[in-house]
Amino acid sequence: MSLFRLNRLFNPTSGRALDVAVDHGFFGEPSFIGGIEDMPSVVRTLVAVGPDAVQLTIGQARHLQSVPGKAKPSLVLRTDVANVYGNPLDEHLFSHHVPFAIEEAVRLDAVAVCANLMQLPGHPAIRDANIRSIMALREQATRYAMPLMIEPLVMQDNATAGGGYMVDGDTAKVVTLVRQAVELGADLIKADPTTDLADYAKVIRVAGGIPVLVRGGGRVDDRTLLERTVAVLDAGASGIVYGRNIIQHPSPAGITAALMAVLHEGMGVDAALKLVTEYAK
Repeated sequence: MSLFRLNRLFNPTSGRALDVAVDHGFFGEPSFIGGIEDMPSVVRTLVAVGPDAVQLTIGQARHLQSVPGKAKPSLVLRTDVANVYGNPLDEHLFSHHVPFAIEEAVRLDAVAVCANLMQLPGHPAIRDANIRSIMALREQATRYAMPLMIEPLVMQDNATAGGGYMVDGDTAKVVTLVRQAVELGADLIKADPTTDLADYAKVIRVAGGIPVLVRGGGRVDDRTLLERTVAVLDAGASGIVYGRNIIQHPSPAGITAALMAVLHEGMGVDAALKLVTEYAK
């Protein structure tokens, strides 16, 4: 089945995509909304600089889709909510998908929906809940030809890692969870970088031709972010999904422009860093 909506996600020249994730408020963690308190302003900034897509929730998608014209970024719709990021963890953990998410994605003119596949040490019930959500979403996504992005997320134990998006970049674990996402019917994969970036080609290979977009994770300096981006693209990634490294950056427009230049023009790290500086002036 052809998923024509993806024609609006990937750049027609480079075949790559930058999806800016701004769905953090869905998870109910106070630290996650730093830099995105004013969502209308955040979306206006992103629309002005023009990434390929913005990842939003059902409650916030209106800020993007109410912008007139054809040139605005595409919408990727987050479909599930969980409480697995706190430290300490709540006594009762959950992960739920929105039952009508695919129909809502059609109404909102999204190009894809995104759902988690989490491996949290000591809490297999969360992975079970994610698999059940993915299977339910897959049935509806097929019916409406809506691309399904699965986010395999290998997490560290929150008690020892300090909570938040503390991921485990062990290559074998990442490869295994990515493969499970493919087996569950992913049209797109949103995966973490491996700790050893030289291993990332193994992630691409196990995805078997399914486009892999790489998560940004926690805040890092600009050079580290750009060098990591170049490395995963060289390994065969089809794009990136960055959130805090853009929305919490001193110049969200500058770092977005730099990343777009790396993705679509093949710009090197040093030239991209200069671009960030120019935007900051």
